[in-house]
Amino acid sequence: MRSSPYPAVLVLALTASLTTLTPTAYAAEAADPAVVGTAPLAAKPFMGWTSWSMQSSKYPGLNPDGDYSYLTEKNVLEQADAMATKLKPFGYEYVNIDAGWWRDQDWTPRFDAYGRQAPDPERFPRGMKAVADDIHAEGLKAGIYLPVGLEKEAYGGGEVPIWNADNCTTADIVHDDLRTTNGWDSAYKIDFTRPCAQKYIDSQARLFADWGYDFLKLDGVGPGSFKTGDNYDNVADVAAWQQAIASAGRPLHLELSWSLDIGHAADWKRYSNGWRIDTDVECYCDTLVTWENSVDNRWDDAPAWTRHAAPGGWNDLDSLNVGNGEMDGLTKAERQSYATLWAIAKSPLYTGDDLTRLDAYGLSLLTNREVIALNQGPTPPARPVTPSNDQQVWGAKNPDGGYTVALFNLGDAPAPVTADWAAFGFTGRAEVRDLWNHEDLGTHRNRITQALPAHGSRLFTVTPHGPAPHKTRYEAEAAGNTLGGNASVADCANCSGGKKVGNLYLGGRLTVNDIKVPRAGRYVVDVAYAGGDTRSVRVSANGQGPVAHRFASTGDWGTVATVGVPVTLRAGTNSLTFDSADGYAPDIDAIAVPRTR
Repeated sequence: MRSSPYPAVLVLALTASLTTLTPTAYAAEAADPAVVGTAPLAAKPFMGWTSWSMQSSKYPGLNPDGDYSYLTEKNVLEQADAMATKLKPFGYEYVNIDAGWWRDQDWTPRFDAYGRQAPDPERFPRGMKAVADDIHAEGLKAGIYLPVGLEKEAYGGGEVPIWNADNCTTADIVHDDLRTTNGWDSAYKIDFTRPCAQKYIDSQARLFADWGYDFLKLDGVGPGSFKTGDNYDNVADVAAWQQAIASAGRPLHLELSWSLDIGHAADWKRYSNGWRIDTDVECYCDTLVTWENSVDNRWDDAPAWTRHAAPGGWNDLDSLNVGNGEMDGLTKAERQSYATLWAIAKSPLYTGDDLTRLDAYGLSLLTNREVIALNQGPTPPARPVTPSNDQQVWGAKNPDGGYTVALFNLGDAPAPVTADWAAFGFTGRAEVRDLWNHEDLGTHRNRITQALPAHGSRLFTVTPHGPAPHKTRYEAEAAGNTLGGNASVADCANCSGGKKVGNLYLGGRLTVNDIKVPRAGRYVVDVAYAGGDTRSVRVSANGQGPVAHRFASTGDWGTVATVGVPVTLRAGTNSLTFDSADGYAPDIDAIAVPRTR
C-alpha cells in the first residue's frame, strides 16, 4: 500500500512485434547505442530508472527538505546523465518522473487553466518540456506520471473549462454525485458516457505529447490497488487513454499501477503496455527496500501472471533496487535473487537506485549482458517447475531448444536446491552455463544441485543432450482412484479429460491408485493442478511420510499448471495421496509418472 498518493507507472504501446533474436545476438545489439530504442513500443520489457524509490525513502540525505523533496529537475537530470554514461549501452533508456511533479513541498497541487496538472515551479523551474528535451539530448526517453481520475483539486466547482472542447467544463466529465475513485480516493470518477469526458483525457495526452514525453505511468488503477466495486473500476479510463494517445501525435508507452486485478488481465493487455502485478516494492523506511517488505512477495505473486506476458504488454514487478548496497537494504545474495527473478519473469528492468553512486557489485548486476539477454530476447517468462516451497526451481524452454533454469533458496538459512532435468521434460546429460558468473559448468547428468545461502540464487542456461522421458499419465478423476472427505470430481474445460478433482479442503483428499514403476527409487512426478490462489497440499506415497508442498496460483480455477514433485516409489504398484489436512489444497487435474527413474 502506498503511504502517499500517486506513485506508479503507465505505458501504452500501439504496436508490438518482437524481432526474433538469440540471447547472444540480442546482447550484441543492446551494446550498440545506435540500436537502443528502435524497437516498437513494448516489443520488449522496458528498461530505465524511476524517481519514486528515492523520493519515498527515509534513507539519510535523500529527502532533506521533507518527504518526497528529492523530486527536482536537478536530481532527475543528474540521474539521466548517469544513465547515459553507465547504463544506456546496455539497453536502459527511460527516465521516469513519478508522483509530485505538479505538487509543492507541502504536496499542494498546481493545475493549468484547463484542469490539467502543471509543474511546480520550485521542483521544475524550467517546466516539463525543458526536462524532456534535456533527457532526449542524452539519447534517452522521458516518462511522466498521473493518478487515474479527475483530481479533486482540479474540479474548481465544476466551472473549469476543458481544453479544445467547446462548452465542456469539469462538471461535464464526472458523475453528478462526485463519487471518488483510485487507490486513495483522491479523484472524482470520470463518467465516460458523457462526451466531454474523452475530451479531457485527450487534452492531457496532447499536453504530454507537446512536452515530448514517451511514457506515462497511470496509478491507482482498479479493479485492483486494494479497492473493489464500481467506483474503482477504471477500465474505461485506461481505454480512454489508449484512444487519446493514438490521436495525440506522439507514441506513449502506457504503464498501469498498482497491484492490478488479474481478473481483468484481458483489459490491461488490450489497452496498455504493462501492468503492475503487486504492491509497491519500496519499504518506506530508512532504506529503499527490504527483503520482507516487499521483495519476497513476488515469488508467490508472479506465477499466476506468467501466461499474460508477451510482446506488447508485460507483467511489471516494480523497481529493481540492487545497485546501491547499503541504501538498498539487502544482502548481496538478496540483490542477486531480486535481479534474477525480475529477469526471468520478463519484468521491465527499471531501477530506483541512485545511478550516480552505483557500487561495483550493483553495476555488475544491472549490466550483465547474458542476464539482460534473457529478459530482452525471445525467451519466454519462467515460472516454478517445483512447488513454491522455500527451495524453488523456476524455468522455461527457450526457442533455441535450451532451458532457462533458476534456483532459489528463499529460506532464512543456507540450503541445497536441486533442479531435476525430468521436471523440464528431458533426462540424461546436459551442459550448464552460469549466467551471473559467465562460466561454463560442464556436463551434469539428470540434475544439478547447488548449496545456496539464505535468500540466494543461481541462474543457468541448460542445453540438453538426453531424451525426453517416457511417462504414464493418471487422471485424477479416474474411477479407480479414492476420494475422501469433501473431495469431488468437477468439470474443467482446460484439464485433460475435461475433469479435475476439487473441494480438497479440511480433510479432503485424493489418492491416485495403481501407479506402476519397474524399479524402486526417487521419481519426479508431474502434478497438473489449478488454483486461484497459493495453496498447500500434503503429498505421500503409499501412505508413508507426507510432505507438505505449496503450489503457486495458476491465476484462476480453470487454468492448469504443472510442477514436478519428487517422491520415493517402490517397485511394482504404488499409490500417491494428495491430502488437504486442516487447510485448503489446489484442485488436481492429473499426474504423470516416469516409467523409469
